[in-house]
Amino acid sequence: MAGRRKRRLKLLAETVNGDERTTTEDGNDRLELQTWSSLPVELLDLIMSSLSPVDNIRASAVCKNWHKSAVSVRVTNQSPWLMYFPRGNYLYEFYDPSECKIYYRELPELRASRVCHSRDGWLLYRPRTQCVFFFNPFTRERIDHPSFELTSQGVAFSCAPTSTNCVVFTMTHVTPLLVAISMCHPGALEWTTFNHPNRFPFVSSFWDKVVFSNGAFYCLSFAGWVGIYYHQTRYWKVLGVPPPRCPEIFFLQNWWKGKFLTERNGDILVIYTSQFEKAMVYKLCIRGKPSWCDTVCEFPVISFRN
Repeated sequence: MAGRRKRRLKLLAETVNGDERTTTEDGNDRLELQTWSSLPVELLDLIMSSLSPVDNIRASAVCKNWHKSAVSVRVTNQSPWLMYFPRGNYLYEFYDPSECKIYYRELPELRASRVCHSRDGWLLYRPRTQCVFFFNPFTRERIDHPSFELTSQGVAFSCAPTSTNCVVFTMTHVTPLLVAISMCHPGALEWTTFNHPNRFPFVSSFWDKVVFSNGAFYCLSFAGWVGIYYHQTRYWKVLGVPPPRCPEIFFLQNWWKGKFLTERNGDILVIYTSQFEKAMVYKLCIRGKPSWCDTVCEFPVISFRN
């Protein structure tokens, strides 16, 4: 019985180790079993490339070799996921539209908090207090920020908070002809605030109406006007281009809730949605005289999940 077990262990060792042996001082051969961290690079890359983004991130935390392999095969242009917020519990739902898969994760750390902005896999949260923090729902990493009172003004950040180039931006109107812009960097002790006059009336909208693209923050007002802030030079301007024309049905009920500002490959897009009509997308052309391009595309009727 012992001999059979010994032969099985020998066969397993030869399979895992490629029949590599080392010789001890007394001349006897000894088999060395490899660990999971020393898998061949080609095999490890093949395994990592077949994992979902969530499992890829989890596997990258095992050891240095796995982390290097996971990052090397990770898809950088992964399509954005949809995140659904629970009611009464901590079970969040993540939907991958490219794979049509749903993932669930309990995140009690986000209790009584609200998302202000998302980018590069990070979420900017504001709890009921004036505390502001970043949170990565995949790695559960949290980065705290100096306290600041975020009400209903526009909020965004330029890149992942792990980067030294990250800038957190907030904007709210003091009067229709004056806006207050506040900024902060990860690791800073306080926020800096500047007041800027408007050339055209600008009334700030909600959090989901600010995006960062090509070194500037773009803000969408309640009425559909676009303001641009260049944070490096601290220059603010409201473009003198009227909002794009849309069918009147988009403005009948809660029209400001169905209007979104987003960015794709450097282009600034405004999306008008309605429960009864196809969504309409317009692209902002800022070369030369600013203008709105004709309808970029139309989507089927969108139903929003409560």
